[in-house]
Amino acid sequence: MFVIEFFLSIFIAVIIGRLVSKLKLPSILGWLIAGMILGPHALSFLNQQLLDATLYEIIVHILECSVGLMIGTELVWNKIKKSGKAIVLTTLTQSIGTFLLVSFTFGIVFSLMNVPTYLAFIFGGIALATAPAPALSIVREFQTKGPVTNTLIPMAALDDIIGCVVFFTTIALIAGKLSAGKMPPYMIPLIAILPLIIGAFTGILTGFLLKNTRSYTNISFLILISGILLSSGMGFFINYFVLPKPMMNFMLIGMAFSAAFSNIIDEEQLRVLMKMFNPILGFSMIVVILNLGAPLDYHLIFGAGMFTAIYIISRAIGKYFGAFLGAVITKSPKTVEKFLGLTLLPHSGVSLVFTGIAVSVLKGPSPKCAAIIQGTIAAAAVINEIIAVIMAKKGFEWAGELKQIGNTTSSTS
Repeated sequence: MFVIEFFLSIFIAVIIGRLVSKLKLPSILGWLIAGMILGPHALSFLNQQLLDATLYEIIVHILECSVGLMIGTELVWNKIKKSGKAIVLTTLTQSIGTFLLVSFTFGIVFSLMNVPTYLAFIFGGIALATAPAPALSIVREFQTKGPVTNTLIPMAALDDIIGCVVFFTTIALIAGKLSAGKMPPYMIPLIAILPLIIGAFTGILTGFLLKNTRSYTNISFLILISGILLSSGMGFFINYFVLPKPMMNFMLIGMAFSAAFSNIIDEEQLRVLMKMFNPILGFSMIVVILNLGAPLDYHLIFGAGMFTAIYIISRAIGKYFGAFLGAVITKSPKTVEKFLGLTLLPHSGVSLVFTGIAVSVLKGPSPKCAAIIQGTIAAAAVINEIIAVIMAKKGFEWAGELKQIGNTTSSTS
């Protein structure tokens, strides 16, 4: 029954994605809407019991790891060494800038409303992270190519690392203040470093195996798949049996894994491998986005309040102008200055994970604050993600990087 529900959900997502693409919108929007329709808050075809099932979580984590290959295989040193400093600086300005702006904005609002101001920094910590899968899905679907795409892909990896470090540092400090901290201090850096260690270890091992394999076809492909399974398996074990609560970023494991082996093997072998992997990557994208949409409650759109509006607007301003500032300082192309920020607006996957952790920390000592975070971010996730996907696509379009506008079914067929 699980298998039937799972594959039928994917089929429905593909159909809705193709219908949405007829409107010259990204298929990902259709996959996201399909998740919301099929999820626990609507038809409940993908019910909460299924979403919490161990087998389902294993499959999704493996596919998240697979999606990470889209980023990691672009992190080849010879490709990024010319623009590496610019990417690092722009990542810092847009992520830290968003954290500061959202924290400052909510700090003023909360001080006027007698809400604890530490809550503002939690909002800032949640806001700075970007969910890379939606924008990368657009890159894949429309075959975007140009300065914005070249900046976004490696930035996605760095943004995840910075997001984890800032959020977990913030939440640990606040938990310590509230005497509710259950997470040992050493866990904070480990949350960001562990996925990189796992991915680098399995990636180096896979890279040397691939390098010593003369065949560029079946054997190399089996080695790559085995490496993905080993990476996600190690991540799953640590996530559920070592860490105090599940919080491992599997996409980051995939990024580190693929970045490691991509810098060991030659360019032609990498090209052939990724061409063979392309159908799996397309399937993985659909499942990851479907899973992203399933927990979102569309009813929250109608109950969104002032905090939700403030969060969405202040985060968008922080992302856009933070990216703009970084691009100006590093003298990046004008299209990067104007449009990179729009591709950084998708957010929901990371925000919901961070929100769940924040709520678990606050619900004991401050249930009112926990409710404010949960309600605000849940509503923002639904509203922001729909708008953000459209704006991200427009960002690539206005930058002139869409290879084929309108031909949106090639990557999912």
